[in-house]
Amino acid sequence: MKAFAMLAALFLSISLWLAWTPDLTREALLQSYTRPGTSFVPVAGQPVFLQDTGPRDAPTLVLLHGFGASLQTWDAWAGELDKDWRVVRMDVAAFGLTGAALNNDYSDAADVARLLALLDHLGLQRVALGGHSMGGRIAWNFAAAHPERVSQLLLVAPDGFPDPRSTTEHTYQVSPWLGLIQLSLPAWALKLGVAPAYGDEKRLTPETLRRYQDMMRAPGVRKALIERMRQSRNADPVPRLQSLNMPTLLLWGEQDAFIPISHAQDYLQAMPHATLAAIPFAGHVVHEEVPLPSVQAVKAFLHNTTP
Repeated sequence: MKAFAMLAALFLSISLWLAWTPDLTREALLQSYTRPGTSFVPVAGQPVFLQDTGPRDAPTLVLLHGFGASLQTWDAWAGELDKDWRVVRMDVAAFGLTGAALNNDYSDAADVARLLALLDHLGLQRVALGGHSMGGRIAWNFAAAHPERVSQLLLVAPDGFPDPRSTTEHTYQVSPWLGLIQLSLPAWALKLGVAPAYGDEKRLTPETLRRYQDMMRAPGVRKALIERMRQSRNADPVPRLQSLNMPTLLLWGEQDAFIPISHAQDYLQAMPHATLAAIPFAGHVVHEEVPLPSVQAVKAFLHNTTP
């Protein structure tokens, strides 16, 4: 048995060594992902990586990405929207080039406080606010806490309602084995987690998968996202959602396997001014998978609800 255990340990060590994927340097990532409008902005003492495009005198749309993603997830949408809108998107704390929160706080309240500080720094008093999945949860929590700062709300398959099968307050069950991603994150393994977010896995391009892997390998991100998972807690969202009076668009892929479109009914029942746009043949990341059909729904919503 002892010899077997030693062989197993040796096999595991060799496997991890062969698949070892260390963090990339911030400098290397900036060489690949610096674009027009990208910069670091100091927010509460922490540099936040963002991209700010479109006319400065236009109304502003702020977009928040989902778990494991980065600001580039909105590239296709921004290319369509920033003709008429100032589009601001950032790497949310724990992800991308923003990286780990300096205070290590990933609670809903901390996310809201960071977004408020960012808007104040940019001098944005009132914005249209959008978010996908985890970013949707941040968006509607911010709108509930600071309704005077949000003119319209755009929620793409938002997180927020606890899984009905959950028996604890924890949103995620964090396995000790998850820590291994800090040592090894080969592209084939990451694809197993990313591809199911698409209604049609063939739409996940090698370039997109490479970007996901690069941003997961940003300094300290893998450790930070595990900490964010540990801190995520279930809570009844209905009282906060019922307080929202701004025009709201719920955008959902009909083939969403992560947060099924049936969950939209929970939001529609709680939110008095929400409407649903269902995108056929699309999964969880409609803005990446079918950017043109989904952004058309967004443009129509913004056009019809902007004073």
